[in-house]
Amino acid sequence: MEIKKLVTQLIKKYGTSNPFKLADHLGIAVVFEPLGSIHGYYSRSHRTKVIHINENLSSKKQLSTCAHELGHAIQHPNENTAFLKSKTHFPTSRIETEANEFMIELLFNQGTECAITACEATVSYGIPDELIKSLEGKKFN
Repeated sequence: MEIKKLVTQLIKKYGTSNPFKLADHLGIAVVFEPLGSIHGYYSRSHRTKVIHINENLSSKKQLSTCAHELGHAIQHPNENTAFLKSKTHFPTSRIETEANEFMIELLFNQGTECAITACEATVSYGIPDELIKSLEGKKFN
């Protein structure tokens, strides 16, 4: 399914674009833990989906990390993603690109409580400018 359509359906169904609230609605556990320089990762074990987020990140970076990892949990539910190291949101594979697109669709979704601008994405949320530029040709909400 097209990522934009998927995000739109999730927001409509659950009435939120907040990735933490969406994870809760979808039965995905979110765990905050010390991860050093790693922002977060997604894992699945024994049918239990878990988003791991570095507890030492700012709340805005935790939000963008949760949105990225939620993209993995929804689009790649059987994959255990490699650790997302600090400042490595830049797409390196198909599944990372898809998770990044999911994150941006969710966070840039206008008219919702988590909508952000490109400037906020890079300055406050820690989303690398290279990622924003790599997706410039795509139309987001």
